[in-house]
Amino acid sequence: MRIALVTVLGAGCAAALALQGLATGTAAGPAVRAGLLPGDAAAATPGGGPDGATTVIPLTAAPAGAARRLLAASPAGGAGARGPRELPARRTHRFSLLGVTWNDPRAELDGTVRARTRDSRTGRWSGWHRISGGSDDAPDVGAAERDAPGTRGGTAPLWTGPSDGVEVEVVPGRRALPAGLRVDLVDPGTGVHSAALPRVLPAAGAAAVGRRLTRREYAADRPEIVTRAGWGADEKLRTEPPQYTGTVRVVFVHHTATENDYACSDADAIVRSIYRYHVKSNGWRDIGYNFLVDKCGTLYEGRAGGVSRAVLGAHTLGYNSDSAGIAAIGSFGDGDGDVPQDMLDAIARLAAWKLGLGGRDPKGTAVLGSKKAEFRGISGHRDALATQCPGDALYADLEDVRSEAADLQGR
Repeated sequence: MRIALVTVLGAGCAAALALQGLATGTAAGPAVRAGLLPGDAAAATPGGGPDGATTVIPLTAAPAGAARRLLAASPAGGAGARGPRELPARRTHRFSLLGVTWNDPRAELDGTVRARTRDSRTGRWSGWHRISGGSDDAPDVGAAERDAPGTRGGTAPLWTGPSDGVEVEVVPGRRALPAGLRVDLVDPGTGVHSAALPRVLPAAGAAAVGRRLTRREYAADRPEIVTRAGWGADEKLRTEPPQYTGTVRVVFVHHTATENDYACSDADAIVRSIYRYHVKSNGWRDIGYNFLVDKCGTLYEGRAGGVSRAVLGAHTLGYNSDSAGIAAIGSFGDGDGDVPQDMLDAIARLAAWKLGLGGRDPKGTAVLGSKKAEFRGISGHRDALATQCPGDALYADLEDVRSEAADLQGR
């Protein structure tokens, strides 16, 4: 059985087909495809100004025995309609990031997801981009944040740059697709800035940043970090206060699995988009990562609560306590090219400082989680879970990052 939504794109044509929401899981079959073009939103959260907005496109199951090309019924045809039907054109706000989400945060999407988008400035369509179909960048099982009403499962987000058209295709594997599939399109807005707050937390010596902390023998200097105010976080998006754990004993390195061809001047907008996706689409209390880093080596404060403190994140399922997660903005899997040296150096500086606050050795080990698993002081996401994150290229560089971080601590 095929589950498909095909965008109609003739010469000069602005027609598209849209799908309705799922109530139950979709049987495994070849594909779900959805499309939108610019104009009125299919559905959107209030906003669209400085703080951005999210547009959602529900995806629907197909009635049994319907045609293979399109298995979505129009409102007029009803759920039992057979054969393809063109639905009225659906249009959307401009957006710069997208992902696919579903109802149950514990469910997995068995299959592949890909998307292509139309550049709002040139009108050109991109090629098809593969999107990571599931993510263990998530709150821990049993955490109130994971079980809160409205929490959803989701793919990794895909940064598209300013776009006004989209096609998304979901191809199931052997298992049924999860219920409530939808495409989330995120407009990062221009950011909420305040002249009263600094854009950048300047680099500082270990003694200066440890006034109320025990001075450790192998402490490292704090690197320069763009603050949440600096990248324009809308603090009204998050409703829950930060939670804290013990001393950070492991730094987990991730990649965001987004595209690499972004300009570093876009990094503020990328971080805002991931923040909005994690909060408004996944239903988390805040952005999942404690820190992010762009390919030019600029570090960004992630989850709120204080960069010097052990803030509980949502980055490594099962091992968020007593750890910090830093996400490299981009994709560093096989065929993605080398990791920029500026990015690696920034990760080393951040890890040396963060681990040094508790006297931890970047080349040492620590035990985390209820399973009492042992990790290196700087570990990849894949060391904790069955994932390709942070990509083969970045993972292969982590030994050099550990050595550099240890040197920065004076070891």
